[in-house]
Amino acid sequence: MEDTEEQPRASSKRCTTNNTTKTKTFRGRAKGSNTTTTTTNANTNTTDQKNQHIQYHYHHYNHHDNNYQNRQLLQYSTNHQLFNSGVHGGGFFNQTQQQQQQQHSFHYYPLLPFPPPPSIPLHPALSPPFPHSYNTFLSKTHFQDLAFKHLNNNNNSASSAFQNTPAVVGNGIPSGTVVREVEDRRKTLPFKGSDERKVMGCSDNKQALVVVARRPDSGGVEGSVITLLANHFLVKFDSSQRIYHYNVDISPNPTSKELARMIKQKLVKENSALLSNAHPSYDGRKNLYSPVEFQNDRLEIYISLPIPSGSKSLHLQPLGEINNIDALGEKHLKLFRVNIKLVSKLQGKDLSCYLSKEGDDCVPLPQDYLHALDVVLRESPAEKCIPVGRSLYSSSMGGGRDIGGGAVGLRGFFQSLRPTQQGLGLNVDFSVTAFHESIGVIPYLQKRMDFLRDLPQRKSRTLSGEERKEVGRALRNLRVFVCHRETVQKYRVYGLTDESTGDLCFADRDGKILRVVDYFNDQYGIDIQFRNLPCLQISRSRPCYLPMELCMICEGQKFMGKLSDDQTAKILKMGCQRPRERKSIIDEVMQGSVGPTSGNQGKEFKLQVSREMTRLKGRILQPPKLKLGNGGHIKDLVPSRHDRQWNLLDGHVYEGTRIERWALMSFGGTPEQKSNIPKFITQLSHRCEKLGIYLNKTPTTTPQFESAQVLNSVSLLESKLKNIQRSAAGGNLQLLICLMEKKHKGYADLKRIAETSVGVVTQCCLYTNLTKLSSQFLANIALKINAKVGGCTVALYNSLPSQIPRLLHIDEPVIFMGADVTHPHPFDDSSPSVAAVVGSMNWPAANKYMSRMRSQTHRQEIIHDLGTMVKELLDEFYQEVSKLPKRIIFFRDGVSETQFHKVLREELQAIKDACYKFPCYTPLITFAVVQKRHHTRFFFPSETEDDLKNQFFDENIPPGTVVDTVVTHPKEFDFYLCSHWGVKGTSRPTHYHVLWDENQFTSDELQKLVYNLCFTFVRCTKPVSLVPPVYYAHLAAYRGRLYIDRSESSSGSGCNGRDPFSAVSRASPPVKTAPLPKLSDNVSKVMFYC
Repeated sequence: MEDTEEQPRASSKRCTTNNTTKTKTFRGRAKGSNTTTTTTNANTNTTDQKNQHIQYHYHHYNHHDNNYQNRQLLQYSTNHQLFNSGVHGGGFFNQTQQQQQQQHSFHYYPLLPFPPPPSIPLHPALSPPFPHSYNTFLSKTHFQDLAFKHLNNNNNSASSAFQNTPAVVGNGIPSGTVVREVEDRRKTLPFKGSDERKVMGCSDNKQALVVVARRPDSGGVEGSVITLLANHFLVKFDSSQRIYHYNVDISPNPTSKELARMIKQKLVKENSALLSNAHPSYDGRKNLYSPVEFQNDRLEIYISLPIPSGSKSLHLQPLGEINNIDALGEKHLKLFRVNIKLVSKLQGKDLSCYLSKEGDDCVPLPQDYLHALDVVLRESPAEKCIPVGRSLYSSSMGGGRDIGGGAVGLRGFFQSLRPTQQGLGLNVDFSVTAFHESIGVIPYLQKRMDFLRDLPQRKSRTLSGEERKEVGRALRNLRVFVCHRETVQKYRVYGLTDESTGDLCFADRDGKILRVVDYFNDQYGIDIQFRNLPCLQISRSRPCYLPMELCMICEGQKFMGKLSDDQTAKILKMGCQRPRERKSIIDEVMQGSVGPTSGNQGKEFKLQVSREMTRLKGRILQPPKLKLGNGGHIKDLVPSRHDRQWNLLDGHVYEGTRIERWALMSFGGTPEQKSNIPKFITQLSHRCEKLGIYLNKTPTTTPQFESAQVLNSVSLLESKLKNIQRSAAGGNLQLLICLMEKKHKGYADLKRIAETSVGVVTQCCLYTNLTKLSSQFLANIALKINAKVGGCTVALYNSLPSQIPRLLHIDEPVIFMGADVTHPHPFDDSSPSVAAVVGSMNWPAANKYMSRMRSQTHRQEIIHDLGTMVKELLDEFYQEVSKLPKRIIFFRDGVSETQFHKVLREELQAIKDACYKFPCYTPLITFAVVQKRHHTRFFFPSETEDDLKNQFFDENIPPGTVVDTVVTHPKEFDFYLCSHWGVKGTSRPTHYHVLWDENQFTSDELQKLVYNLCFTFVRCTKPVSLVPPVYYAHLAAYRGRLYIDRSESSSGSGCNGRDPFSAVSRASPPVKTAPLPKLSDNVSKVMFYC
């Protein structure tokens, strides 16, 4: 059956009226048959009759096709047009009246809000005629479908005009009125199954390139076994359960998911017969899933929803209040047309086959069925919480907490349905995030902007150009509502007006020029106080203004900007729970009234969700033996402490450097702070000596003191840095130590200029740290300096070839590469993304790395210039080792599961292309994705009351804990490794997912390799949570981001050379991405980003 075109039709529409005295029906038959017609009489007043010059034409069509013969359609047509504005919701509008309305009342004016437009009941001419008894549905026979796009060409169609009849109107179209039912297409819609498969990697798929690596064994066996609990909850489903997927189209488009869910709730409540008594699940957008098939494949239903007045939010309003029409008043009804169309019929057998161990490896994950089940389990929580991505937040989980700067922290939980070795697992985790505080815009700016703290006391205050940009940046894309009149309409802030509120004028309906302040004074009796502040611009394309003091921030908006250090600390503190507390919160979610088991949707779809965490076996890998420098008393050690940390009190770094030529610059600082500099130099030099690092006790030149204002001027800063480079060591300075009074945005310019224009590595310190000068602080600074100048902290005593002799050999070098992409902040819609790739440059130690960075298209995740960067790193490797690597172990960060195939297909090919540029060079490649942003956590089980009191139960899992069964992928090669000790909160293991493995690692070999590498990170004396190549790539990408952010703002280009905060529409990404500044040759060969 073909889809029909959208036409102004009402072949089965109904309406009611309060003064209808007699109701009759129209019945339509095929051409040539007897046709019975009746009219509907209504008592209407004189005014209504003047506005209701409507002629109804009933056409009878015969339509023949291969599937249906003699199909009948009763079409209702008028000379009206369907008016789909958000004001009227939906209805029919007389053409003459529409033109009159457009001339007098539907112009757009450069001022919002005007007095609220008339709400339902609509004008009588706007209401389509429906029988009064709207709960009695006509037989499906009278509403059979027709491909409307063929109607215009149907020469056999007959029509007959009926006498002019005034429209029967009342107080609006009743909620739940079905206006169109369509012949179902059960026989024409096949179930999704094997016939539709397109499997990556299968031989019958011509476009397939690669297959994700399969698990090489049943899991690793090395290490001591421990019992753990994972925050995965087993979900059992009936593989015979069919799920019917419907597309939902609501007109006018709901302004929020909350409103869409309200419409769905009322639709289900009042149309249970049409929905086969099902309780479908809805994602708040376009997708509706039902466990049974509806009576018809296409439905068109009108829902009139009472919208409460005033500033009360629609958010999470109980259904009982929604339907309380008497309490809210019918004058606030709003009409929505809901079109429901069957899209597909999903079967669970494919998912069951995918999860089974005996299943075919070529069977792809049935994402559609899995997504449907995920929507089902999110249905109840989404109705009670604020959804943000895959997390849901509720004040019932401890309430909000003020974190300052106009933001509040809210607690919630994350949930996601995942395929695992045990079957479907529901991953549930505790979550905390920041939301904008729902207060007035003026108080919000007081909290957000330090320079506006005294705004109420200085109402005549104006904004400078820079202040105006900061205010625009803070308010951009926020949703607000007005408090000077009753409305629930929300507006999005697109920018600020160029003129102040007192100077802003607009033309009224008669063309008269009015001042904004005069309008609000005359219309609402409001005297605008902050007349020198700009208005909010709330339209993309038209000048629509709102004074700031009349606006409130809407609740439930995630804080998308960058949090301050203080805000970040408070959010981290809110989310920093020890394992016992975190486990308790997750258990409460699963048992509570807002969690995924709180509703009845699971039962509707035959789902059984366990309320107990998954019990599994993990393994603790042994730490490697480490090698230190020859000059110390201790030359090797095994990290035997429970946290696997070691110290260098009696040992030297593995490779210490000699720093003969260095200088010191000071930016700001009090005289007292500056007086600590000689002591700092002496103690730092002494600490370096103890670590086996030589730092000349006397800087090449005397310390240079500059004002902190120098950091605000790029040209002046560059001049100062070049001058000290020339004067200090004849242009051959090894290190520049920079002391700062406080954190400064000029830090980015300092790094960029020093590493690109000047050619010297820098180490920055805050004066506040110089007052303590603890041994730990000095050691940390010394390790970073040593790495930046070319040294390394530690090496593995037993080299990697000796630990993995089956694959690795001394004479066959291996390169370890890491890659990451960093993107601009969410509200930046034009800045480039930055990709970084690092590679190890020594073998078999594999503890020194070089980096390459590139800018690329805005928010592009695939690394565009990966082949070139890999080629350059291979060239550098050849220069250092005199051989090209036999194997490439490539770790990729920042890739979500939905991008696995795309990243593997494109980036693996880029790596291979780079290798092809060397003659006869085909190394074996392993490509693994590294994920930290996941929500799997592991806990120790509590068997008895004594366990609950035991301190060990509240400890984190130890370093070296690996899990590769039960909650991992059912077929693919992945594992969780917690390589670090969690000092605060609950440890988050790193998830390693191997996408491609030509080296054919076993589980034990790869897990041991990754864990051992985590001990070689140069900045600390403990194993880190992330494999070092990825850690370094992340640091390098962040450094490239600093280059872009400050170079753009310093040059005044902003967003493509325009002011992004007065613009009406969002900017488009630039066509050509500006390249990063080129690193100095001597800087590019060291780990300057550490």
